[in-house]
Amino acid sequence: MVFAKKGFDSATVREICRDADVNIAAISYYFGDKERLYVECLKAAHDCADAGPESMPSWPDGTAAVDKLRAFIGIMVGRTHAPARPTAMQLLMREFAHPSAAGQEVILQYIRPKAFRLRDILHELLPGADPRRLLMTGFSVMGQILFYRQNRPVAELIFDKEAVDALDAAAVADHVTRFTLAALGLEPPYPLAAAGGSRKEEERTPESQSPDAPRNQI
Repeated sequence: MVFAKKGFDSATVREICRDADVNIAAISYYFGDKERLYVECLKAAHDCADAGPESMPSWPDGTAAVDKLRAFIGIMVGRTHAPARPTAMQLLMREFAHPSAAGQEVILQYIRPKAFRLRDILHELLPGADPRRLLMTGFSVMGQILFYRQNRPVAELIFDKEAVDALDAAAVADHVTRFTLAALGLEPPYPLAAAGGSRKEEERTPESQSPDAPRNQI
C-alpha cells in the first residue's frame, strides 16, 4: 500500500492508481479526493488491526469496576492478538506517530471512545483520584496491551518467535489485569514462587527473619 510506505503527503494519486491497476479517475469517482481515500484506508486498517471476537459490552447497573476493567482488558488483548496485515499496522503506526489532519476523523471516531471508556472505568475504580493519575494509569494499561501488537516483531527477534507465540491472549489478559490491579493496590502482588512451587519466601514473616536482617522503613 502506497500510503503505508510513503504517508499521506508523499503518496501521489498517480502511483496509488498504478499500484491498484485502476484508472486515475477512479479515486475522484468513488472517494472524491485523495484525502477521503486516505481516511477510508485508515478506517480499513483500523478494522483489520482491531478485529476481535467480542465487542465492548454495556454493563448492567451494579457491575463492579474491577470486573469492568478485567473485561475491557480481555477484549482489547483479544483484538490485538488477532492477525493483522503488516501494511495495516504500518499505516496506523505512521499515522499515530505523525497524525495528519485527515487522520483525526479516524482517531476521534474509533480510538477516542475506547479511551473514554477506559477512563470512566478507572474513575469508578479510583474515586477521587487526581485526573493526571487517571490519565497516566490509562496510558499504562493500554501501553501493556499495545506492546504485544506493536513490538511483536522486535520481541520475536530478541526472545525467539516460539517463546512469544506461547504468550496467548488469555495469558496476556490475565497478566495485564493482575499486574495493573496489584500496582493499584487492589489485589495482592504476584506470588514470588511459580505456581506449585515452594512458597517459603511468601510465608516468611518479620518474626521469622534474622534479627540482623534489614527491615523496610516507612
